Amino acid sequence: MNQRPVVVSMGDPAGIGPEIVLRALRERPDLREQVVVLGDVATLHRAARLSAPVGDGSALGALVLAELDDIGGWAARPSGSVAVIQAGEVLPRLAWGVVSAIAGRAAAQAVRAGAAAVLAGQARALVTAPLHKEALAAAGEPFPGHTELLQAQVAEHLGRLPAEVPVRMMLSAPGLATVLVSIHLALREALDAVHTDGVLQTVRMAHAHFRRTGVDRPRIAVAGLNPHAGEGGLFGREEIEQIAPAVAAARAEGIDASGPHPPDTVFMRARQGAFDVVVAMYHDQGLIPVKLLGVEHGVNTTLGLPLVRTSPDHGTAFDIAGQGVASAASLLAAIDAALAATALSA
Repeated sequence: MNQRPVVVSMGDPAGIGPEIVLRALRERPDLREQVVVLGDVATLHRAARLSAPVGDGSALGALVLAELDDIGGWAARPSGSVAVIQAGEVLPRLAWGVVSAIAGRAAAQAVRAGAAAVLAGQARALVTAPLHKEALAAAGEPFPGHTELLQAQVAEHLGRLPAEVPVRMMLSAPGLATVLVSIHLALREALDAVHTDGVLQTVRMAHAHFRRTGVDRPRIAVAGLNPHAGEGGLFGREEIEQIAPAVAAARAEGIDASGPHPPDTVFMRARQGAFDVVVAMYHDQGLIPVKLLGVEHGVNTTLGLPLVRTSPDHGTAFDIAGQGVASAASLLAAIDAALAATALSA
């Protein structure tokens, strides 16, 4: 094999991440030839025993985990086996569904190892299983999630400040994609983040992403912030003073952007085919409509990084971790999205 693999981080070892990673590779044996899993090997062995298919329980055979020292040994592993690499410290046996600093640290270590492999040219993309934000904080990680952690790691790799590596979150489900102007901010702070430069930068990044994925002229709808997109200033002036100037600037650059559109209808119109992507002003404005369509096929893609990173559109699901019932559908969608986004550079 001459293709570089996709690396998949296990997520929080107390959550469903390890379980759905192994379930995905059980349900889609073809992916075993394209994926390397990074995490705690003992945890992954435990998870393998939980990954029998959901539903009819049909047996697909035992998963064989091939423990590698590094990605260089990926191509030489036994055919049909799952390549796994110990990323970070060896963990004790952790209880499922319990927040802990050791689990948060292990999850972060796996993500960093995966990003380092892609930045070094050893892997083609990074797919991240869910981590738990409280566990991450308990471990002393100063990041609220994957996006900010990766932003800081890439900035260090490039010798820049994190603010000099702008990133955006794109959430997509069949029929709808949204890109967020701000990510993990309190709502009061997110309102202050709606300014012309930030909106314009988000539109540019959405345009560039869709161009790279083969859409020659992506149709970008920019949502308003206020009810009815401000109704001509009756319900707020952000649309007039901040958002509309960003749309005009984008159009002057040749980008097919429109808006600001009323946020209560723009996502419906996009799903009906009027637009390729909606730029949303804050986290929940963009995520609620995507998740309403069903998290089982949702994908989170980070825009702005010099690497492809995707993840499933759900969390660690501590309430069902270790029960063997978690679906791998969203993770499979994330892996397929990473493979598609890097098909020309494999």
